Amino acid sequence: MNTTTFSGQAQDLGGNVKEAIGTATGDQSLKNEGLADQLAGNAKQLAGSAKDAIANPGPLVDKAKGFAQARPWATAALAGVVGLAVLNTLRGK
Repeated sequence: MNTTTFSGQAQDLGGNVKEAIGTATGDQSLKNEGLADQLAGNAKQLAGSAKDAIANPGPLVDKAKGFAQARPWATAALAGVVGLAVLNTLRGK
């Protein structure tokens, strides 16, 4: 975990508190602000997870190698489909 993930968790928790207070007091503005904070907190948590995955790609690479060795035909088909998707995207289709 990194600081982005922790920051996202804190913002999500704060959003939960704001939403609960807004619901309890009937303050729709505070409730909506809490929901927005929760959404932003979840986005930060996702960004933090992505940072962690990029910083340490070892387990992901090992899983990909294992899959390729166990299922070479499926790997070739997957590579072909991804290649066609990239080509079609570049061609504008």
